[in-house]
Amino acid sequence: MTPSRDISRLIEIMAALRTPVTGCPWDLEQNFSTIAPYTIEEAYEVADAITRGDFDDLREELGDLLLQVVYHARMAEEQSAFAFGDVVEAITGKLIRRHPHVFADKDGNIAPAGVKSAWERIKAEEKAERAARRPPEETTHKSLLATVKAGQPALTRAMELQRKASTVGFDWNDPRAVLSKIREEADEIEAALDRKNVEELAEETGDLLFALVNLARHVGADPESALRGTNAKFERRFAYIERVLAAKGRSLEDATLAEMDALWNEAKGAEQPAASAAARSDRR
Repeated sequence: MTPSRDISRLIEIMAALRTPVTGCPWDLEQNFSTIAPYTIEEAYEVADAITRGDFDDLREELGDLLLQVVYHARMAEEQSAFAFGDVVEAITGKLIRRHPHVFADKDGNIAPAGVKSAWERIKAEEKAERAARRPPEETTHKSLLATVKAGQPALTRAMELQRKASTVGFDWNDPRAVLSKIREEADEIEAALDRKNVEELAEETGDLLFALVNLARHVGADPESALRGTNAKFERRFAYIERVLAAKGRSLEDATLAEMDALWNEAKGAEQPAASAAARSDRR
């Protein structure tokens, strides 16, 4: 096989990777659930390349994201559910349907002011059609939380679920009450550690994360942005450890945890005066 600008070649390559016996052992072991995290990861990589303004990376990352679509479509085709062509047909049909002002005949065009209302009306019709296709038991009860999109990152969706519940008064009244809940969840994790129950530990960790998102919401912090900031801080301080050790002709593997921890505190201490100075400057 050779590279190609034709989407059909990518589909052929994916089919070859998923062919029993002759395909790739790793690719053959995967399913929708195991590939889903990679799909989300690639979407984030696309967003990161856009943020950095790196078009070379953006080209590569868009290719990786396209691979995810082809991968899922191939697995669905193997189960006789649908194929890549059906995915393309579905989205092209949706775009045409949602843009009658662009794709309708001359007499069907609408004014710019009516575009948004037409879009919302068509989306509502599509949503009703999807609901009608679901089994009766799925449409019997309309939950307040049903409008919270399922495909969002977990932290963002947790925030939206909590916001929606708060509209009917199901919420804490004080951030300190949330902090008390966080301590309670931490205690439950400690109890689960004593019991050495892996499944319980995972569940309790999820409860703690959900409570932390709740605290972020109550103090006006976006959990996704807050965590990105902490990630950057961790990378910065860890890089300091690497630089100091490298200057001494040593590697991370040579250093003890106590040494690395001491260097971490040095990096932290160096940042604090700068942060304090910035805070004083903001108050002026």
